[in-house]
Amino acid sequence: MTLFLGEYVDSSVIFGVVIVNSIVGYLQENKALHALEALSRIMVTEAKVIREGKIQELPAAELVPGDVVLLLSGDKVPADLRLLHARDLRIDESALTGESVAVSKRTDILAENTILAERKNMAYASTLVTYGSCKGIVTAIGDHTEIGRISTLMSKTKEIDTPLTRKIASFSRLLLCLIVGLAIATFIAGMIQQEPLTETFLAAVALAVAAIPEGLPAAFTIILAIGVSRMARKGAIIRKLPAVETLGSTTIVCSDKTGTLTKNQMTVQEVVVGSERYSITGVGYEPVGVASRCNGSGD
Repeated sequence: MTLFLGEYVDSSVIFGVVIVNSIVGYLQENKALHALEALSRIMVTEAKVIREGKIQELPAAELVPGDVVLLLSGDKVPADLRLLHARDLRIDESALTGESVAVSKRTDILAENTILAERKNMAYASTLVTYGSCKGIVTAIGDHTEIGRISTLMSKTKEIDTPLTRKIASFSRLLLCLIVGLAIATFIAGMIQQEPLTETFLAAVALAVAAIPEGLPAAFTIILAIGVSRMARKGAIIRKLPAVETLGSTTIVCSDKTGTLTKNQMTVQEVVVGSERYSITGVGYEPVGVASRCNGSGD
């Protein structure tokens, strides 16, 4: 409006503030994206493939269905494989099925309707060989793998607003109504006083611009950017700035029995049987620990 009315100084200031806010937010999120891209380049999965009778090492992205892949203990499965040969093979499939204990594999023929967790003759992309060795033929790559289908479904999910963005949106709507109301009241008051319409309109616009907190988005962005930087120094890369505030608002983290959010070692610490309460020592899957009765059991 100020640009249309020829108030070039006012319009330049307004545009300048908006552009600065946008640049700050863009640079911070772009920095996080570059960090994630750098990590993805470092974590390229290599695969040992038999082609033309020779063993070759190729990036997993170059695999095609029909390739014969060799895997050893410690290797990451590069694609979905039908096992042709397996020797004492165990694979950690927690990333796919949630089962924290490594699964023993074999080459037997299974029924077609066998559920994924029971397909002992298959090795799936993104899982890890913990013991033994195997040879398998590639059956699916990329988005056609089981983990790829999960990623595709996740990409289609609707993003949920964070507590901070919901509060900002609510505050913005309230502030907008107040500012518009004040601007209209100012314009009506000028008309009642029989002031020139152009000057009255400019006064209403000036009031609206002055009431809008242009620096608020920049302040929020800078505060969240500081949080992102602190998290990065602790080894956590955050892509979306508002996620920092969400993490700060988290009081309880729920996890299933696999404990994949921690060290993959969920251990019972306390057992209640009827009115008796016992504490249990020991960590992880080692069969070491003592069960002792707690004082004040039955509370």
